[in-house]
Amino acid sequence: MLLLLLLLLLLLLLLLLLLGGALYFVFVVKRLRCKSSAKLHGKTVIITGANTGIGKTTAMDLARRGGRVILACRDRRRAEAVVQEIIQETQNKQVIFMQLDLASLKSVRSFANNFLRSESRLDLLINNAGLLNSGKTEDGFGMIFGVNHLGHFLLTMLLLDRLKASGPSRVVNVSSKAFEAGKVDLTFLRTHRDLSVGSNDFQLLCKYSHSKLCNNLFTYELAKRLQGSDVTCYSLHPGYVKTEIFRNFSFWWKILFYFSQIISKDAESGCQTTLHCALEQGIEHLSGHFFSECAPELNITAKARDDAVAKKLWELSETFCGLS
Repeated sequence: MLLLLLLLLLLLLLLLLLLGGALYFVFVVKRLRCKSSAKLHGKTVIITGANTGIGKTTAMDLARRGGRVILACRDRRRAEAVVQEIIQETQNKQVIFMQLDLASLKSVRSFANNFLRSESRLDLLINNAGLLNSGKTEDGFGMIFGVNHLGHFLLTMLLLDRLKASGPSRVVNVSSKAFEAGKVDLTFLRTHRDLSVGSNDFQLLCKYSHSKLCNNLFTYELAKRLQGSDVTCYSLHPGYVKTEIFRNFSFWWKILFYFSQIISKDAESGCQTTLHCALEQGIEHLSGHFFSECAPELNITAKARDDAVAKKLWELSETFCGLS
C-alpha cells in the first residue's frame, strides 16, 4: 500500500513538472520578443529563404520598420506571392524578390552580380534558408552541406565588400542548437564533398546537425576576419519552430514531429532571436557569438569555437567555391 502511494506521488510530481514546463514554455519562452525599436528607412536587407517560416516573419517585421527588403528565394511563384502579402500588410513597397538557388554556386554568383549591379548598399545579410533533404547539389555536394553552409558561405563572401562599404552592417546566420550533436570531419568532407554517409531520415538529421556546427564555425571565423571593420556577425538558435522542414520525412517521423509540436514555437516567435541579432544595439562586442532566446550563449561548447577547425573549414569552403 505504501509503495503504491509512493508511486502515485511520483507520478503526480512528474505530471506537475511536465505541466510546469509546458506553462513556462507557453507563457515565458514563446513570449520572448526582440525589444529593439530600430527603424530601417534607407537601409537594405537580404533574407534567404524568406518565402516561408521564420524567414517570412523576419521579412514582415523588417518591412514594417521601413527597410528595403529583398527576398532571396528559389521558388519564384511562392516568393512573389509573399512579396505581395508583405506589401499589403506593411504598406512598404520596397519589398522585392530576387532569384537565388543556394544549391547552385552559379545561381549564388548570378544573384550576387545582379544585386551588386542594382543595389547601392547592404546593411543586413540574414542567412536564414535551411533544409533537411537528401540528394546532391548542382555542383555535386551533399544537399544539406551545400545549401545550409556552402551556398551561404559563398553568398557572404561575394557581398562582403558591399557590407563593409555600408557599415555599420551585420551578417546573421540562422543556426540551431542541433549543432551540439554535430561534428565536422574535414577528411571525409574533402574526399566525399559531404558531411557524413547515408540518406535515411536519421542520417539526414545527423547531417543537419553537422551543417549547423558549420554555421557556427563559419560565424566564429568570420568575426575574427572582420575585426577592425564595421561589420559584425552572429549565429543563433531560433528555438524548436513549427516549419515545413520535415515535409520530406517518412510517416513515422512526421507523427513524432506532430506530437512534439506541443512545445514548438510559431514562426513569429521563432524569428525573435534573428531580429535581436539583426537590430539590437550594444551587442557589437559579441560579434561571432551564438545567441538563443534573444541572449548570447556564453558557455557554448568548445567545438563551436575551435580555431583550427574553423580555419580549415573556411579554407576548404574557399576551395570548394573556387575562391582560392
